[in-house]
This record gives sequence, structure tokens and C-alpha cells, in this order.
Amino acid sequence: MKDFSGKTALVTGAAQGIGLGICRALAQAGANVAMADIAEGPLEAARAELEREGAHAVALRLDVSDAAAFERATAAAEARFGKLHILVNNAGVAAPPKAASAISLEEWNWLLGVNLYVVIHGVRAGLPLIRKHGEGGHIVNTASIAGLQVRPGRGTGGYAATKYAVVAFSEALEQELAGSGIGVSVLCPAAVNTAIYLAGRRRPPRFGGPFEPPQPGPQHIALADGLAPDEVGERVVQAMRDEEFFIFTHEEPRAWIEARHRRLVDGFDRVERYNRERGRPAR
Repeated sequence: MKDFSGKTALVTGAAQGIGLGICRALAQAGANVAMADIAEGPLEAARAELEREGAHAVALRLDVSDAAAFERATAAAEARFGKLHILVNNAGVAAPPKAASAISLEEWNWLLGVNLYVVIHGVRAGLPLIRKHGEGGHIVNTASIAGLQVRPGRGTGGYAATKYAVVAFSEALEQELAGSGIGVSVLCPAAVNTAIYLAGRRRPPRFGGPFEPPQPGPQHIALADGLAPDEVGERVVQAMRDEEFFIFTHEEPRAWIEARHRRLVDGFDRVERYNRERGRPAR
């Protein structure tokens, strides 16, 4: 995807935050934008804002954990604009900080139902529509820098587990679509100024219903000081043009990822010594 003019994108989590930033950047690049979100009021306000700026946009209320609803949304986007070229599986939620071992099954179902199943449902519903027209396209799955490492003391192990899964799914999808003309990227942002910690206010009843988040803590303050969502949107559009797989937004996490990989390499060094000391061949 080098030229976005006249192409159609479906973006989930589009009412605010990173999703809205991506919608703005795509619209500025000339794309039609199908904006999907569970928050109907803010979604309609975001759509009206884009249209005032000259964009072609449609608002689609969508609970991404519902497979049938996702199929209806992709079909509606195709019906409205004729074809679907770009799929941005961006919707995500974050639970209050908690030890991974203490997360309830209800909370796991919510975290996985949104953060992982947005990608599963999105690809199942959207990829056939992108393939159908043969013009190529691009799929962006939003993970997180937490999808590549777990920061100590944050209580975000459950969130990170879902984002690790998004990275793995994206790596597999890129391999499967090689040579098809459909690109794949995984977005791994660090701190961005969003209200993801308020997602519990719209938690569906089957996952326990809405709840008020705890009082803002250090993580929330870090988000408030984070990158503007519009900057992330611009970064994503450029990365699609450049056919980048990993889309990073910050330089600081490089040291975190390098430290994790040094730990992995150390594990291989240890098994090499173990085998050598016992006279075993490398395996």
C-alpha cells in the first residue's frame, strides 16, 4: 500500500486514542474510513469530526469480541465503499494492575475476548474481502511494547500475555500472506496519551459488566505524558508505505528488548555448556 487515495480502511477502537489517530492519518492520505467502536456516542462524534474535515467516513458500532458482529461490520464497510483494502485491528482494553496469578477467569475472558479476538475475528471476517478484489491491501494488528517484554512491578502480566499472542499471530499471518500483495504489520507502541485504563466502563455484561477504574496511578500518569495518538497514526501510515512489520513508536524500549534477548541467548549458552560438559552433541 503506497497510495491510499480511494482505498477503504476499517479501523476498530476508532472513537478515540490510537484508533482515532490512525483514522485521521488514513483520511488525510485519501482513504475512506469505516470507523468501528463499542462506544457509540464518541464514535459518532469522531465520524462527524472527520467528515467536517472532508473525509469519507462511516461509523459502525462494534463489540470486537463478537465474531458475527465483526462479519456484519466488514460487510457494511464493503457495502458502503465498494471494497475493503486495509484492516486495522486496534481495539484493546487494560484491566487494573494485578498479579497474573490473581486474575479471575472473568477478567481473562474479557482481556482475551478483546485484545486477542479482535485480531482473530478481524482477520477471519476481513481478509477474505481484501483477497476478493485482488488489488492488494494491508493488515495492521495493534499489540504493544508489552507484547515483547514484561516490565517488572507493573501488574500488567495479563495484558502482556494477550499482546504476546497478537505478535505471534501477526508473525504467522505475515508468513502465510507472503507474495499475496497483502502486507502485515504489528504495532507495538509504548506510552501513548490514551484513556485505555477507562475501558472497564464499557465492559459487556457477559464479561462482568462495567466497572470504574481505580484512582490514577504511575502508569496512568505515564500515559498522560505519552505520545499524541495523531503522531502514532502518522507513524502507522508511513510504516505501511514502507512495508514495515514491527511498527515501533519510541526509541527508549530498545534497551528493554535487548535485555530480554540477552536473557534468551544466555539460556542457549547454558544448554550448550550443559551438553558439552556431558559429552553430548549439539541438538
